[in-house]
Amino acid sequence: MDTNLKHWNDMTTLKEKKHMSAVAELGCAVCRRMGYEGTPAELHHPRRLAGGWGRSSHFSVIPLCPEHHRGSTGLHGLGTKGFEKHYGYDESNLLKDTLLLLGHEVRETT
Repeated sequence: MDTNLKHWNDMTTLKEKKHMSAVAELGCAVCRRMGYEGTPAELHHPRRLAGGWGRSSHFSVIPLCPEHHRGSTGLHGLGTKGFEKHYGYDESNLLKDTLLLLGHEVRETT
């Protein structure tokens, strides 16, 4: 076994861990938009925001409950295009909501 290989979580910085913890504490971003605040959340790393390959930064995670993350009506179940068609918003909208709730400035993109 190669001892140089570490689990990705072992390489996560304290600042990243604090950010991800704060994001998870917000509850599911989709449930929140539906009026159900505080639903326990997992963290979703949007691939679309990472250029479609790999995972996005730990500072670009979105809180999603298991259903809206991995379930049949979630991002992984519907796919990004299906999710956007079903709900009328996409990962970038949910990330913007999340960052605003945490008090971060969000720049508008054109």
